[in-house]
Amino acid sequence: MNTQEYLVTLNVPPSLEEVVVDCLLTFEAEAGFSSFPVNAHDHRNEGLTIAEQVSGRQKKIRFQMYVPESRVDAFISKLKAELSGTDIHYWVLPIIAKGVI
Repeated sequence: MNTQEYLVTLNVPPSLEEVVVDCLLTFEAEAGFSSFPVNAHDHRNEGLTIAEQVSGRQKKIRFQMYVPESRVDAFISKLKAELSGTDIHYWVLPIIAKGVI
């Protein structure tokens, strides 16, 4: 029987990329995690540089990791404890299917 998994996604300021990598590496995940650059768009201008306000985008690093249902709460609690106040946005989605092609 397969265990339900969730995809945890984090949008991280580039200045925190290495800190988040170190944090995620301490979490034992069978599949590891992925990271890639993204542009975040938000109508609020809080914390944006003038260039970001003009362009309407802010550079972020997105991390994605599969987490078993039984560990999601502990994983999010760990992130909140270690990365509190860092303006990292996250969301958790159930995985309907996954595999290798």
